[in-house]
Amino acid sequence: MSKDLTMLSECSMDDHATHHDAAFPQTDVASTPRPGGVDVISRHQLRNIGQWQRAFASQHKDRRYYEIVEDTIHPEFEYRYFTIRNRRGEIQAIQPFFILDQDILAGVHPHFCRLTDSIRRRWPRFMFMKTMMVGCVAGEAHLDEGDDSTRAAAARLLAEAIVEHARALGVRLIVLKEFPDQYRDVLSCFVRGGFTRIPSMPMTRLNIAYTDFEDYMRTALNSATRRKLRKKFKATEFDTSIALSVTNDVTSIIDEVYPLYLQVYERSKLRFEKLTKAYFCRLGTSMPDKVRFFVWRRGSKAVAFGVCMVHGDTMFAEYLGLDYSVAFELHLYHYVFRDLVRWGIANGYKWFQSSGLNYDPKLHLRHRLKPIDLYVRHTSAILNVLMRMALPLLEPTRHDATLKMFPNYSELWNSASGAK
Repeated sequence: MSKDLTMLSECSMDDHATHHDAAFPQTDVASTPRPGGVDVISRHQLRNIGQWQRAFASQHKDRRYYEIVEDTIHPEFEYRYFTIRNRRGEIQAIQPFFILDQDILAGVHPHFCRLTDSIRRRWPRFMFMKTMMVGCVAGEAHLDEGDDSTRAAAARLLAEAIVEHARALGVRLIVLKEFPDQYRDVLSCFVRGGFTRIPSMPMTRLNIAYTDFEDYMRTALNSATRRKLRKKFKATEFDTSIALSVTNDVTSIIDEVYPLYLQVYERSKLRFEKLTKAYFCRLGTSMPDKVRFFVWRRGSKAVAFGVCMVHGDTMFAEYLGLDYSVAFELHLYHYVFRDLVRWGIANGYKWFQSSGLNYDPKLHLRHRLKPIDLYVRHTSAILNVLMRMALPLLEPTRHDATLKMFPNYSELWNSASGAK
């Protein structure tokens, strides 16, 4: 690992906060407690708040994950946090957010890309907006800890104050980014406040409560899918054997596995956050209890790389890396899937949750969609009316035909869902 990478992965929280805080107005929350109020603070101020040490403790991505993301991904973003106080002036919830320039047309149909490109050659900023994203840069968002009534009260306070804070920060667009559908009731106060809820590209979830992988195939898959999988596995294993290793720290091999992640990232039609070497290294060193790295080697060469997180009875498949010079020949996607599910079953996990995209193989492997939502509002009341009409045309799921083939596709739009 290079010297620059080492310095980045070991940078202190204070150094990072100082870099960003210089251009951002500060609020001394300790000296100005506001009962029933919402304040904006920086990472530097956050370290003195005890609530932060317990934040998101019931999730696989607890507060440590937000710190890793802020330190290692997109330094050009402004990372900030809402503190939400109850009537006694106590901080009852903390909600991370970040500010960026958002491409509003990122989800339009590919047929319009040529028109968009021609317009932007003359007006490069066409349909870019300074945007406040409430949630996490890398992954789904969650509300802070608390029972249902506490979360509902905190959500109402934030919904009442967020537009005012956005305007003060010079933000034109507000997005609650990728909140799972179990929050729809709690976040309905945002819809009443002028936000529009639209689906984001959903995650998927697979039941792996089986005795082994053969039991899963025999019970969950149809005969045609079983036959195809066995043929692929046999062809791969007939070649040079592939060995799997599992670790919770990839610092020593990051230069070997990171290019595999980049190959998958570069081939993706819809790109999300681009992760860094420092991100993967910090993930292992800061969250060894939650993170597992999987590396598949053909001989001495790494040909596949997987990043998973574990929590409760669920294994979360976060990121995948493949060597595309051999990926199709060796059927690596399905080979990796089999080994991950085998490992999950062997270690007592009941559910296998995957991030969005690449839905066709997941459909045949009997995944179900796990909806996640965007809540969107313009800070101008007039423009927000127009945006509410345009958003259904801009939302990203409408152009993926495979999604409509999932049996629970309707849950992407349903006003309520029983999914957990």
